[in-house]
Amino acid sequence: MADQVSNTTTTATSSATKEITQYLNVNNAKLVALAMVFAFILYHSTLHFKYGNDSCKWLMSEGRFPGSDSWQPYGCMMHKYSKADARTCMHYVSYWGGHNHIAFIGDSRIRQLYHEMVDLISEGGEEITDTKVHHDMHYRDNKINIKIDFLWHPMVNASMYDVYHKWLKSDQPGARPNVVITGSATWAIKLFNGSTLASKNFQSNLTMIKEMYNKLQDSTKVVWMLQDPAEEDKLSENRKMITNEQIDKYNKIAITVLQDSSAHLWSSSRLVAQGLKKEEFSTDGLHLRKKALEIDTQMLINMYCNNDMNHNDGTCCNTPERATTLQIITGVAFIVCMCISGGLMLYRRRVPRNGNKARTAENGQRNGTNGTQKDYNETFWEIITSLAKMGLIMAYFYLCDRTNFFMKENKYYTTLNFCLPFAYIMILGFFFTENTDKVTVLHRDQTDEWKGWMQLVILIYHLTGASKVLPLYMHIRVLVSSYLFLTGFGHFCYYWDKGEFGFVRYCLVLFRINFLVVTLCFVMNRPYQFYYFVPLVSFWFLVIYLVMAIPPHVTSESSEANPIQYLYMILKFVALIVVICLFYLSEVFFEKVFLTRPIKALFVTSDDSIHEWRFRWQLDRFSPVYGMLFAFGYKVLVRYRIVKDDSPNNLFSNPISWSLCGLSIIGIASYAVFSVLCSSKIQCNEVHSYLVFLPIISFILLRNVLGCLRTRYSSFFAWFGKISLELFICQYHIWMAADTHGTLVLIPSYPVLNVVITSFIFIVISHEISVITQSLCTYAVPQELKALLRNIIGFIAVLLPLCYFNGLLL
Repeated sequence: MADQVSNTTTTATSSATKEITQYLNVNNAKLVALAMVFAFILYHSTLHFKYGNDSCKWLMSEGRFPGSDSWQPYGCMMHKYSKADARTCMHYVSYWGGHNHIAFIGDSRIRQLYHEMVDLISEGGEEITDTKVHHDMHYRDNKINIKIDFLWHPMVNASMYDVYHKWLKSDQPGARPNVVITGSATWAIKLFNGSTLASKNFQSNLTMIKEMYNKLQDSTKVVWMLQDPAEEDKLSENRKMITNEQIDKYNKIAITVLQDSSAHLWSSSRLVAQGLKKEEFSTDGLHLRKKALEIDTQMLINMYCNNDMNHNDGTCCNTPERATTLQIITGVAFIVCMCISGGLMLYRRRVPRNGNKARTAENGQRNGTNGTQKDYNETFWEIITSLAKMGLIMAYFYLCDRTNFFMKENKYYTTLNFCLPFAYIMILGFFFTENTDKVTVLHRDQTDEWKGWMQLVILIYHLTGASKVLPLYMHIRVLVSSYLFLTGFGHFCYYWDKGEFGFVRYCLVLFRINFLVVTLCFVMNRPYQFYYFVPLVSFWFLVIYLVMAIPPHVTSESSEANPIQYLYMILKFVALIVVICLFYLSEVFFEKVFLTRPIKALFVTSDDSIHEWRFRWQLDRFSPVYGMLFAFGYKVLVRYRIVKDDSPNNLFSNPISWSLCGLSIIGIASYAVFSVLCSSKIQCNEVHSYLVFLPIISFILLRNVLGCLRTRYSSFFAWFGKISLELFICQYHIWMAADTHGTLVLIPSYPVLNVVITSFIFIVISHEISVITQSLCTYAVPQELKALLRNIIGFIAVLLPLCYFNGLLL
């Protein structure tokens, strides 16, 4: 009886588990992600309709402190301007026919901002020749054609009105300032002891001056700075009446009067003052310390310069780039595919398909053809629906990273922000550890696992902005090199074992690697070199193919028949290393080859520079070679039975195996010590290509020498490893933002929840793109050489006009 109850319980549990797993799958996750995307589009449409989509308004109104000393505006990215950046901005404005004239009008708090702005822009700091406190100040710099004025008007009264009236009446070019930063309250509170009459006068005078703001709006942007709070316990006796209650009262009056005017209310400066620690806020209870002034000045310079400088990490007050003709054409093509796909979907629902399939099979048998041959209608349906899905995904890409529809925020690194998600994914990876029936060194399950956890670590590294930490930077460089190592290892093993050097497989691999990137180049208006990893992998795949395909063909079969083939392979390696060294040592030769048209377009950035390609190439110039050499050595050792990987046992005897594991740990630790002791990125990068084999080989030995480790893998990491290429590329636009310089924000003000949601959407989209790529690969690269050449000619026919009109052939 007990056994029956136990069996019944087990059956019920199994049934419940199957019912749950029936709904927890990738396809349902994609439907959920699609629904979430449409929900967020509706949500952000409502936000834009209700509050507008002016990122300048977001910059000057709201924000938070994500870290101890970093300020994050609401919904947009703020670039940190150096002195050189600020002066370059002023020079650009002047060069394009504008004039730089910034005026500060107000009391001593506004004067603090004036001093900080001048200090940021001036070459040698501001020289104060007048020691008077309550007077006007002026700064001029003819090199960058800038004027910055401070006008002492601590109260909103007739004298302040006269300043605007004078500007309004002036017809001289450049007499009116581009931007006016003004604000007032504390003097009125102090002189009139916080009386009600003073506040009423403040309201009536500001109402009068408001009309000047409206009349000047075509030439001058007026920014009214709300009053920062005071620290009442630090105020001197003659300022005790300047309470926060009074300050709030005057701020409310200013908001009420100016909310329907052309003046821009600046309230985020008040949030900065409130968010700073008390010891960092003020010495006298009224004036701001350096840190708050720096943040306020950065907000002002972002407001003034971002649209002219177009920094990648400065989206506040920056107009999105306009769509190019190529982007419009690409968009129209995808829309046509989506319309055709929608029409076919409706048609297929109305017309029974089973009868058509049976009739097709019957006609095929009558005509002597194979009834199982794929229906051309089905082929067209699969191609057009795949392209339609790709078009829908590309629309999301464009919406995320080429418009201001979704918000973007800066990345901020903290040790906790990096370590927490790192620990979380590692725990998940180890939790989903399983046995595998594969026993060879670097078998498929293991390489998928390796690619998966490396990609997840790289994603965390990019999201948290950890590149500023040199040891982390160097370890991530090892992970990127490991990908190229695996490229050399995997392709060498294929050609060595299979001996197939056909053109079809070469095109198949290239299409698989490049389809998404080429599509993004068209949709996102970015050069091929922008997605630097794909050009690297594609280039080294070509090199590996040439090394293995150029006669004599050295394979496993040929080397067994004639051992002299091993010597030929070694000579090929020597020639490859010599050529690589030649490219590295001669910059002229390097540029002569890679700047040759029309291939130049593949290796230069948008500013026509090859520096990025040379930097990436030389950083990992030996990594694929290390992979090929390791594969060659491994195959030789297996051939002569020195390494036995045909069973789940250790590769060597126990003493040797454990000794190799110990040496592997020492090798990994040695590189970690090097990364800590290395003094600069330049120094580290110079020796990276020579040392990177040490941690890679050490990891491989540690992972494979012991049979108990070689025959287990993490299915969690392996799943991500199968879509690692899509994850690496898609992160640029739909997980991070502004071409990886910031993060995408779907849920503002909730950073942790936002990362969870954007990560979920990003992962399922990457998986869907992988599925689409595999589906289209079958038709884009057919096995028949004649059909393949037809497709290549068609691709070139489309590509040539695009290259010609973009000046890539001249």
